[in-house]
Parts: sequence; C-alpha cells; structure tokens
Amino acid sequence: MNAKNIGAWFAVFIGSLYFIVPLIGTFEFSLRMRRGEYSFDAYRSVFSDVNFHESFSYSIVMALLTIFFGMLLVVPTAYWVRLRLPQIRPVVEFLSLMPLVIPAIVVVFGYLRLYNSSSLIPFTGTTRGTDALLMFAFMTLSLPYMYRAVDTAMRAIDVNTLTEAAQSLGASWPMIMFRCIFPNVMSGVLSGSFITFAIVIGEFTLPSLLNRPAFGPYLQLIGANRAYEPPALAIIAFAVTWLSMGLIQLVSRLSRSSARLA
Repeated sequence: MNAKNIGAWFAVFIGSLYFIVPLIGTFEFSLRMRRGEYSFDAYRSVFSDVNFHESFSYSIVMALLTIFFGMLLVVPTAYWVRLRLPQIRPVVEFLSLMPLVIPAIVVVFGYLRLYNSSSLIPFTGTTRGTDALLMFAFMTLSLPYMYRAVDTAMRAIDVNTLTEAAQSLGASWPMIMFRCIFPNVMSGVLSGSFITFAIVIGEFTLPSLLNRPAFGPYLQLIGANRAYEPPALAIIAFAVTWLSMGLIQLVSRLSRSSARLA
C-alpha cells in the first residue's frame, strides 16, 4: 500500500470517527433512561406516545402525496423540455435550483402572504387547504433533488426515438408518457422519491409555521421537554433516513443489473 492509499484510508477513518462517534454517544445516552442499567425504556416511551404515531403518520402521508404530485409535475416537464424545448433547459435547471438558495422560512412567509384566509385563494382558511399548501411547499423544497434525479435518468434514454416509435404505432400522449417514459426513468423517480421522503420526515420550519402536526415539530417539542426521548427519536429519524438511502442504492444497483441484462 503506497503513501497515497494510506492517506486516503486515513481520511476515511477520520471522517468515520467524526460521523460514528457522536452517533454511538447518542445511542448510548438514549439507553440510560433506567437508572444504573441500559434499557430501551426511551424507545418504549416514544412508541407508546400517541402524538408520535399521529405526527409520524401525518408526515408519511404528506411525503407520499408530495412524491406523487411532484412526480406528476417533474417527469412531464423534464420530458417536454428534452423533446421540444431544449433551448430553455438551462433556465429550467436554474429555476429548479432556486429552493436551495431561498430559505424555507422565506417560502412559507410568501405562501402565508399570498394564500391567507383573506386572499383570493384562501388555502389557510381550512385544514385541508393548509395541508395542500404544506404539500406544495414540500414539493418546492424537494424540487432540486427530484428534477436532477429524473433529468439524469432521462439523459440515459433516447427520448426522441422512443416518442417517434410510439407515435408511429398510434400511441397517444398519455400512453407515451405512462407506458414509455415513466418506466424508463423509474430509477430516477425512485431516487428522487426517497430523498423527498427524507426531507418531508425531518422538515421543521414549514409545518411549524403552518401549524400542522408533522414529525419535525414533534421532534422539536420532545427535545425541549424531555431528556432521554430526544436521542431515541434522533436515532429513529436517522434510521429512517438511512433506510431511504439504502433503498436508493438498492434501486440503483437493480437498475444497472437490468441494463446489463438488456
């Protein structure tokens, strides 16, 4: 092993320590709820909390809705830009990256200003309307990741040839979209979906300012009033996030295997 490899492995080792040691410390502290011995009492306390189930279920439903409507927005847009409007592709990419430079608190105050109960479109006048507004806000936050993932997957296929072949067989535009384009970019859609899921589960600013019972505000509330439950919740949230990342890797490997077999 040469000096270059030793340096690389040393950097990986230091990075792993920086990441793993705090995680081990958090997990160890979450087991100290029972005096004098380790136990999973903090986890049992979390899982027996009704508010945990309600907030986690609410965030999961919002994540699934965000993924569904985000997919319906991004895939046709990326497809049409590649097929008919390649000259505006830099503009679309720039717009898709805007949520990365605009803080979430600015986005939500803009929404409250435009869609409050006295406006022309009073989303915040009802509970379901506020939920819809929150879902649109989540779509905005996840747009850079979803668009990049779908656009990268679409770059691997010949959109023009697929479209012309489908049209020559008499396929309509909805059939082209859902029978030809969606299956070919499914790996990108799934990658963007898992990242969107992780974003929605951990987001605090948007649901807090819109006063919705999501998992992020629940994490903050427990962290301000309990000692051992917050580390347990942090470990649970971390596990959910890494499960999503693992699914991304699994989908990517399956996609590459399918491509090689084809």
